[in-house]
Amino acid sequence: MRKLLLPVLSVIAFIVLQSFTIVNEGERGIMLRFNKVQRDSEQKVVIYQPGLHFKIPFIDSLKVLNARIQTLDGQEDRFVTIEKKDLLVDSYVKWRISDFGQFYTSTGGDYQKASDLLRRKVSDRLRSEIGSRTIKDIVSGSRGELMAGAHKALNTGEDGAERLGIEVVDVRVKQINLPNEVSSSIYQRMRAERDAVAREHRSQGNEKAEVIRAEVDKKVVLILANANKTAQVLRGEGDAEAAKLYINAFGNESDFYRFVRSLKAYEESFAEGQNNIMLLKPNSEFLRFMQSPTK
Repeated sequence: MRKLLLPVLSVIAFIVLQSFTIVNEGERGIMLRFNKVQRDSEQKVVIYQPGLHFKIPFIDSLKVLNARIQTLDGQEDRFVTIEKKDLLVDSYVKWRISDFGQFYTSTGGDYQKASDLLRRKVSDRLRSEIGSRTIKDIVSGSRGELMAGAHKALNTGEDGAERLGIEVVDVRVKQINLPNEVSSSIYQRMRAERDAVAREHRSQGNEKAEVIRAEVDKKVVLILANANKTAQVLRGEGDAEAAKLYINAFGNESDFYRFVRSLKAYEESFAEGQNNIMLLKPNSEFLRFMQSPTK
């Protein structure tokens, strides 16, 4: 009898241990009886909160689901903008289970299946959001609106994540790139546009330079004309003043005036380098002061 007591007690202890299960904090449980989900009187899936719970050994099994926020790191995918330009967009999604019963019935508790289904929905929403915007809006202007729109649609749309029992906490775009062929064409177009702008600036600069140069030349001509005019006036006034001085100086000394004029004539006639031949009479008036300066 004592020999049977220990095995019996061991079996009883094993059955008792198998009759209880623990749901940890941050988790939720769904009880399966003969692999069928247990439901309440309203046919809703019974959700087990964190704590100690009773189950029928070998009949019931507990499926534990993670209640924490999880990350779905998407793969870089190709999208088309409203301009029919391709973009390579890399994104990620923060999500958690909001309806554990719906999640289990939709995915069987398979997280890989849930990730694949959610990734498809995220891709569809991003495709819709990107398809209604230009590259400029996506890159610089409305990326926040794009992510907010995708987030809202995933939680409230007819084919949203709530059909999987999932709540999308956040949608983020990590990186936006252009395919190589698109990048090349865009860079070429940007270079052509910059070259056109540069040519326009150079043309405008040359035009302004010509205008400035013409204005400067006009001012130079006016300045020279005014200077020549002033010089002529001053020269005329100087000659008049000189003539006046000569008249005043030589008016009363006619002999001295004739002497000075003769010296001037001698200087010009006998200047070095002159090859003129003069045939004059010895008693010529022109040579009077050379023969006798006192006459």
